[in-house]
Amino acid sequence: MSDQRGQRHQHFETLAIHAGQEADQATGAVSVPIYQVSTYKQDGVGGLRGGYEYSRSANPTRTALEENLAALDGGRRGLAFASGLAAEDCLLRTLLVPGDHVVIPDDAYGGTFRLFAKVAERWGVEWSVASSSDPRAVREAVRPRTKAIWVETPSNPLLGITDIAALADVARTAGAKLVVDNTFASPYLQQPLALGADVVVYSTTKYMGGHSDVVGGALVVDDEALGEELAFHQNAMGAIAGPFDAWLVMRGIKTLAVRMDRHSANAARVAELLAAHPKVTKVYYPGLPDHPGHETAAKQMRSFGGMVSFQVAGGEQAAVDVCDRAKLFTLGESLGGVESLIEHPGRMTHASAAGSALEVPADLVRLSVGIESVDDLLADLTQALG
Repeated sequence: MSDQRGQRHQHFETLAIHAGQEADQATGAVSVPIYQVSTYKQDGVGGLRGGYEYSRSANPTRTALEENLAALDGGRRGLAFASGLAAEDCLLRTLLVPGDHVVIPDDAYGGTFRLFAKVAERWGVEWSVASSSDPRAVREAVRPRTKAIWVETPSNPLLGITDIAALADVARTAGAKLVVDNTFASPYLQQPLALGADVVVYSTTKYMGGHSDVVGGALVVDDEALGEELAFHQNAMGAIAGPFDAWLVMRGIKTLAVRMDRHSANAARVAELLAAHPKVTKVYYPGLPDHPGHETAAKQMRSFGGMVSFQVAGGEQAAVDVCDRAKLFTLGESLGGVESLIEHPGRMTHASAAGSALEVPADLVRLSVGIESVDDLLADLTQALG
């Protein structure tokens, strides 16, 4: 295993390429091999080579990714899962028992909302909604059995911004864990552990994978005891990242920094175009000076990311029409790939939140701005808006 303590002073771009990824000792291979194996020969009963016995418990390819994830976020333990929701489920079952309570944001990802409302609630976990951009509202939502405060920043799909350090103070006072879904920012743009978070959550499907060819999730913590608890549940529950998926995420991470720079630069231009367009009634992008979270985002993020949402004049059908007319922006769910995507959250990614306090505006369109020529992207949006 690599020395993560010694790596903490290396720059992000160096860690992304090298942390956990030493050349293979047997062959000198520069890229970590895909250990497509289920079990391992033991040197006598209980004599494990490198700690490997069965790939649900540990696999060398997954170990390399997990060490890399921990290094990128400045944590002591990283864990890789089969999906972002698998990571969230493991975290909930580690932190909570029936009767415990969680505060979730009023603009959470639809899948996260579904996990609380349709799954966790059935086994006795209570939850309530508060605006995570308002520390006072979160503080008022805390109960005696609140064990976690859950935030996304930027949030999905309304690009809300949470002051992580301020919420960390609220969580500490409440004796709760602060969980930050950092998927939209990635560890390149934002470092939640350094700002006081206890757990960082990712869908590695998104920017870390970066090429729309893998599904995965991750947790990163800086508390060794919590890391051990999570690892126990990861093995006991079994929703681990397979070796090829782990390898694909590692490959994506190597170019994460340069891709995020381009995503952010392109998204800023797209947001400026939309803000000036007569058929756009509102733009959600923290890089715009009039965004209510702009100052906080500028303080805690390297740049403002590649996600942009906007509302259009004419209501729900007008928003659907924009999605249908786009050509270079591919109509599809997910986000964070090199190609640009467009979607209608109300009918697609956030349909599960319909009728709840987390319901999104019907005239909302969400963009995942890719790394194509920004001039081509602007031209496509201009014709799609009509």
